[in-house]
Amino acid sequence: MSYQVIARKYRPQRFEEVVGQEHVSQTLTNAIKQNRIAHAYLFVGPRGTGKTTMARIFAKCLNATGGPRVDFPDSDPKVQEIAEGRSLDVLEIDGASNNGVEQVRDLRDTCKYAPASSKFKIYIIDEVHMLSNAAFNALLKTLEEPPAHVKFMFATTEPDKVLPTILSRCQRFDLRRIPSALIVKHLAEISTKEGVKIDEPALLAIARGADGGMRDAESTLDQLISFCGNEIAEADVLSMFGLAAQSQVIALTDAILAGNAEDALRQLNDLAQQGKELGRLVTELLGHFRNLLIFQVSKGDMRLVEATESQAGALKQQSSLLSPEALTRMLDILTECEGSLRDTTSKKILVEITALKMIEARNAVSLDSVLKQLQQLREGGGGGGSTSGGSVPTRAAAPAAQPVRQPAPAPAPAKASPMTAAAPVVAAPAAPVVAAPAPSVAPVAVSSDIEAIWQGLLSRVTSFARSYIENAHPVSFNGKIFVIGFGAEHADNISLLDNPKNQAMLQAKLGELGHPNVAVKFIKAEPPADRVRAEAPVEPEPAPAPAPVASSPQQTAPWETPAPQKPAPIATAKAAAPATTAAPAAAKVSKDDFKNDPLIKKALEIFKGQIVDVRTST
Repeated sequence: MSYQVIARKYRPQRFEEVVGQEHVSQTLTNAIKQNRIAHAYLFVGPRGTGKTTMARIFAKCLNATGGPRVDFPDSDPKVQEIAEGRSLDVLEIDGASNNGVEQVRDLRDTCKYAPASSKFKIYIIDEVHMLSNAAFNALLKTLEEPPAHVKFMFATTEPDKVLPTILSRCQRFDLRRIPSALIVKHLAEISTKEGVKIDEPALLAIARGADGGMRDAESTLDQLISFCGNEIAEADVLSMFGLAAQSQVIALTDAILAGNAEDALRQLNDLAQQGKELGRLVTELLGHFRNLLIFQVSKGDMRLVEATESQAGALKQQSSLLSPEALTRMLDILTECEGSLRDTTSKKILVEITALKMIEARNAVSLDSVLKQLQQLREGGGGGGSTSGGSVPTRAAAPAAQPVRQPAPAPAPAKASPMTAAAPVVAAPAAPVVAAPAPSVAPVAVSSDIEAIWQGLLSRVTSFARSYIENAHPVSFNGKIFVIGFGAEHADNISLLDNPKNQAMLQAKLGELGHPNVAVKFIKAEPPADRVRAEAPVEPEPAPAPAPVASSPQQTAPWETPAPQKPAPIATAKAAAPATTAAPAAAKVSKDDFKNDPLIKKALEIFKGQIVDVRTST
């Protein structure tokens, strides 16, 4: 007798022998026992999962002697005819080669004749999705109302290509991918019958390579027996499939989770030099990280993951290294890499970049978290400003030498002190002019010295940082700590400015002004009333004969102006400051400085944007 391959030699002959498809076997068994047999069945599933096998076993049950019956004897001649493919009443048709309307017309004409010796005439059409639309349409009427002695059984891997009118006339059974554990168990039984010694890691590697298909696993085992003889090791399976050992996948995962980029790249290089298929490696990593995430979310429920004992130990150890959010970001990167591998010619470079991205994604912060923190700062949940450097004091109250500025309620809009109305602010080039504070506000007065230091600091900071810090105001300076305050409107700028780079820059600028080794602290504090009034932009009061502000001492103050009237212009404190401390015009922003700013870099990375120079014609 000629040699028979393992996939055919150990093909299931009964429903109970089919591995991993109990939901289909049980349904068909009950249908036979209850005599509820339909006229058309459609078996759907990936390759090698038992679609045609199910159709043949069902045909045996229907045409067995004394059938339909499930417990038919193996010696039944009708069953043997179907198993050997020589039954005149069970016709297997290849849909790929008989996909024309002429073949379907012949089928329609012959199916009306009674079976030769069995109870039913059964047509098994494999790869039925290959039939043309004309062939499907020619089959519709016969499929819906066939003769009582005719049964149709279709098998396909692509049900979406089958016409909906055909699907609606069939009972559909979806076969699943077979779990690796069941494939390992079945292959171990076959190896014992064949007298082959094979260890469990090798069986697991075969199951991984088969990807849920029993026929693929059996064909691989057959090939390995021819290659290795009666003893098969894991290395033989890995070399045939181009797979990485499970220990290598775990070691690479350890390097990525630990943030060891050098070790991860070295392991990837070794795997590539060993001839491992990188696409399969990415799939293995994706499955391992998926198991890690499921293990974390399910709190260690091993029923939701397919893993050996060694893999289970690695999952328990690695799941405590990162949060589920970080693992989700890594899975997104791996999924993107898996989709890009089909179109790239440099797979090794793509996988290396993916590993580096995964390492960077460990400590990344999602945009939702950033927005949530900004919202908390906006609502005043943080109290004082946060600090970054070790030389900067931690979040606490201001030093005892300088009382802390406290925000006071705004004065009534229609009532003000007479002293305030009688003392308008007038610009003077020789000395700074400070407006008189309102009686209801008691902030810390800012001296002319600290104002001079503040103006000098504004003139020296970089143009990008200045756009944030010019919304602040000086609070206190005791020679060692320079406190800068932000009002509630600009409190979000604290988190943008309070970092080591800006702290060092401000300390250096204060050193240039003659105040070395001065720490800088940012706090949330409202500006003094005199500064608010001096810097508040107002519109000039319309008058028949306009006059300079300085020559109108009886002019009504802007905060005392009734609603129908428009306030008169007043000079700002910045205009009244000495020439030596006045802030210069804003310097032109350098494109290189703008691109190299860490905040801009972070924004570009988060939103995946780019800087574009837009010029408009005037």
